[in-house]
Amino acid sequence: METFISHNIEETKELAKKIANQLCAGKVVLLYGTLGAGKTTFTKALIKELGFDGVVTSPTFSIYNVYQAKMPVYHFDMYRIEDEGEATEIGIDEIFEDKNAISIVEWPEKVEQMLPEDAMKIKIYIIDENTRKFVVEE
Repeated sequence: METFISHNIEETKELAKKIANQLCAGKVVLLYGTLGAGKTTFTKALIKELGFDGVVTSPTFSIYNVYQAKMPVYHFDMYRIEDEGEATEIGIDEIFEDKNAISIVEWPEKVEQMLPEDAMKIKIYIIDENTRKFVVEE
């Protein structure tokens, strides 16, 4: 387990770069944190570091977006999921098994029973308006 303190967006981008360099195809990254903690901000930086140079948007209403980076990157936002049945309908279990892609999941607690055991967990805590604490568990 590693802990990082980010005082601004630039430090968050640096952490995203460090994490991106550790990821390989087939990895699932879980992002925990309250509303406004910075999950989407971190995800945007992470997807950019994985090689996507377009616009990254939050999939709050579409449930997930896929980006063509060095490999496919699935970005899930489970905030609006009512139950795991909804996640099954979109094929989340098959996507998690894709060994040629990376999946990033915001609000993973909504689909806890479906998550791979070897997923990387990143917990984001709000310290103050600009400062965040990131706890990374692999």
